[in-house]
Amino acid sequence: MDVKEKKIKEYNEYVKKVTPTHNLPLNMLKAFLVGGAICTIGQWITNFGLAQGLTKEVAGGWTSLILIALSILLTGLNIYPSIAKFGGAGALVPITGFANSVAAPAIEFQKEGQIFGIGCKIFTISGPVILYGIFTSWLLGLGYYILMKVGVIL
Repeated sequence: MDVKEKKIKEYNEYVKKVTPTHNLPLNMLKAFLVGGAICTIGQWITNFGLAQGLTKEVAGGWTSLILIALSILLTGLNIYPSIAKFGGAGALVPITGFANSVAAPAIEFQKEGQIFGIGCKIFTISGPVILYGIFTSWLLGLGYYILMKVGVIL
């Protein structure tokens, strides 16, 4: 074995040693538990609003606002990153994860000032989601409009 092959073998062994291994079933269970807990809290808030006499739409709006506020508060207290690390996609997919993705850069870059810190960095993570969400909505709306005009959709 020449020197080059030996270095490649040593490098591959090193990579295998330092690369973290993931337990997919365990990660899926954690995501399910955390996402389920967030959704359960949301359902409790909705049920409470309905019990107070709110309409379904108003209770749903309050639920979204409260979940977003809790996410931002937990992000500011540096608790949400631990929840996200444990729960993975279970914490990042719901509305709370989106609120966290807006709040975290604002907190991280506040020392750089209002304009160049918060203003420029606040949408670094969520910006593409907003952009492509709006663009996809526009495309689907255009497609719907065209299908209505041609008579495919009544």
